[in-house]
Amino acid sequence: MKIGKAGKATTSISMATPDVITVRNHDLVNELMGQLTFTEYFYLLTTGRRPTADQTFFLDLLLVSIAEHGLVPTNQVARMTYAADPDFLQGAVAAGLLGCGKVILGTTEIAGAFLRETHRRIDQGGESLDGIIGKMRDEGRRIPGFGHPLHKPVDPRAQRILSLAAERRAASTYVRLARDIEDAVTRLWPKPLPMNVSFAIPAVLLDLDFPVSVLKAIPILARTASLLAHLAEESQTPIGFTLAHHAEMGVTFDPQMPEE
Repeated sequence: MKIGKAGKATTSISMATPDVITVRNHDLVNELMGQLTFTEYFYLLTTGRRPTADQTFFLDLLLVSIAEHGLVPTNQVARMTYAADPDFLQGAVAAGLLGCGKVILGTTEIAGAFLRETHRRIDQGGESLDGIIGKMRDEGRRIPGFGHPLHKPVDPRAQRILSLAAERRAASTYVRLARDIEDAVTRLWPKPLPMNVSFAIPAVLLDLDFPVSVLKAIPILARTASLLAHLAEESQTPIGFTLAHHAEMGVTFDPQMPEE
């Protein structure tokens, strides 16, 4: 991202006039509406290109894989925000999305960066994968996209994604590297550490030439659908205040200040 003196204000995404809406150089009404699925349209919006059949298939697959995962913190905070003001749907969605950070959902972007850097170090720097993983182990560093509090010994979503990539012959550099990293972690890590869905997602996206800037957008878009589902349910069968109550009951008050 360029920071500093602003240049000429431009956009290449869309323009609207009284009679025509142009999106990525296409007439929205006559060329896109009724012609593209939302998944295809999202790809066109973010890249300026129409997706291939494989890009569409896997984008759909990945959006489905990451959208819903139960009463995770993002869904809980959205429901509690909605309970506080049922007229503030957009605020409740925003509250949930604000929780998409390094621990939840944002790992996809970090794992993608790790895949690209690891490939560079092996391909250009001549390092060995075992050496890279072993050093991370020795330094006590975490491997982004590995480990899961619930899915053990494997994350079934990650395995399904990579299996389909192999079946459809979409697996290339980064899917193969993901499998090699999985093997190295299994051999070198002191305890079982499964690859999770946030590692499989960028591996497939990078092999299918998705822009790096879109990696984090995939789980955010997917989770937005889930948040809207939870808020629709919250409007009918509210549990937001129940969640807040159980959170309060689950914490013990300790008047002693923790030592620094």
